[in-house]
Amino acid sequence: MANKDPVKIGVLYSETGATSAIESSQLLGTLLAIDEINEHGGIDGRELVAVRYDPQSDQQQFRVLAEKLVTTDNVNVIFGCYMSSTRKAVIPVVERYNRILFYATLYEGFEFSNNLIYTGAAPNQNSVQLADFMMSSFGGRVYLVGSDYIYPYESNRIMSDLVSQRPGGERVARRYVPVDAGPGDFNEIIADIKDKQPDFIFSTVVGNATQHLYKAFAEAGLDPKKMPIASLTTSEVEVAQMGAAAAAGHFTAAPYFQSVDTAANHACLEKITKRYGDKAIPNACWEAAYFQVHLFANAMRASGSDRIDALMPKLLGSEFMAPQGRVRIEPSNHHTCLYPRIGRVNQKGQFTIVRASTTAVVPDPYLVTHSLGDWTLALDEMGN
Repeated sequence: MANKDPVKIGVLYSETGATSAIESSQLLGTLLAIDEINEHGGIDGRELVAVRYDPQSDQQQFRVLAEKLVTTDNVNVIFGCYMSSTRKAVIPVVERYNRILFYATLYEGFEFSNNLIYTGAAPNQNSVQLADFMMSSFGGRVYLVGSDYIYPYESNRIMSDLVSQRPGGERVARRYVPVDAGPGDFNEIIADIKDKQPDFIFSTVVGNATQHLYKAFAEAGLDPKKMPIASLTTSEVEVAQMGAAAAAGHFTAAPYFQSVDTAANHACLEKITKRYGDKAIPNACWEAAYFQVHLFANAMRASGSDRIDALMPKLLGSEFMAPQGRVRIEPSNHHTCLYPRIGRVNQKGQFTIVRASTTAVVPDPYLVTHSLGDWTLALDEMGN
């Protein structure tokens, strides 16, 4: 008799704490994919069920709850984590028990685990393109501002290296704020920016603190047309928090924006809006959280099991038509082939795509042989 028991998966996204807004969007992307899979008969007739916990944006809670998912709930696959510090807290758990973690967030690269699937952008799929675009458009003097943890340190190191490789490239300053930074934490930084006058600001501030940087920039009378903020971590979620007035004119590099014009994206946006209304704010991390569940379900159908030895060979090399385009898991490094894009926030609080890759860029998490990809300029250009 065929097994009709539910397939349990672990889901670890914070619904409270400093990164709750962006992680809640990842949770909704995960739940949307689960709903779609179950509406089409589940996985070979087996319902897909999420065993979810709220790690409260706390590194220690991620580790404790990951261990609970494995040892108490007996799940073989976990979807979760946003900050790199939380991913690194969970890695020893999935490696010790030989389980799989799907990680749907852009990150600093320079990592590999046989127990991970990385569906967010690696540095050669966002940092390289952003550095090239900002230096070509505004100049080479960059001021680095980040949250005080692993990802911003490493991302700023990469951006510094990329900037220094170009004539006239210079890191003007590098500053960090607490992960839970408030409005007052940016006053001195903004004053220093006004004094040093960089060509652009590179922000790796994350979570709820992001809005305070952009609001402080606007309140200081700084002009994004002359000295914009460029980021990898400012998505539609953070723009909604700060408001379009503070965000307009600034840039983000990501594989996905709500404004991506594909049939898969239009259909997905319609579904998420119908289910969750204004509660859902699609963004790059939401999209990766969504499509990685479908990649898992397809691989489990092909393997007949969610155990790592059976599942991983079917995951590696697998493809899915995601909202951003057709994505593929690269077998050599467990990262995902993605489509780099540069977006500029418009007056409606959405991203106008000003540059995009016409083909998927193969992930190179160690930046061994990176290239800028095949860029094509969008119709709505910089002058608007």
